[in-house]
Amino acid sequence: MATANKNLSQYDKSKLPNTKNFRFGIVVSEWNDHITEGLYKGVIDALLDCGALQKNIIRWNVPGSFELVYGAQRMIVTQEVDVVITIGCVIKGETMHFEFVCEGVTQGIKDLNVQTDVPVIFCLLTDNNEQQSIDRSGGIHGNKGTEAAIAAIKMAELRRVSEIK
Repeated sequence: MATANKNLSQYDKSKLPNTKNFRFGIVVSEWNDHITEGLYKGVIDALLDCGALQKNIIRWNVPGSFELVYGAQRMIVTQEVDVVITIGCVIKGETMHFEFVCEGVTQGIKDLNVQTDVPVIFCLLTDNNEQQSIDRSGGIHGNKGTEAAIAAIKMAELRRVSEIK
């Protein structure tokens, strides 16, 4: 969790594996795009900074956060990626919609991680207000997208070293 004591954008490149041969899939929600584009920027900046090749990064957009699960599943099946990062933002409103979307996406991403051999990274902001989302998508707490990119690199490496020969 992002707090005043932890900046989401801090990482040590020297402790990360070589990324040149990894293929990264990124599925981005268009809903709250002023937030999701900031998260995407954090992902891209970190991946490129860590040596990923632009040609090995695939981006797909989906209408909203609920559609992230389907987009990730289709990317796994059709694009031969080593890892998928899902980017979305759900801000709590006055109805139960927030809970339903957050629960559905959370369970869907969990299911993909259990049912496929491609890691799916959960970069879904689930904040109580817009300012919290701004603070975590390039604001005062750094960028959750950066954190997701680093997790993706580590999980792609875990997948690589754990493959059955």
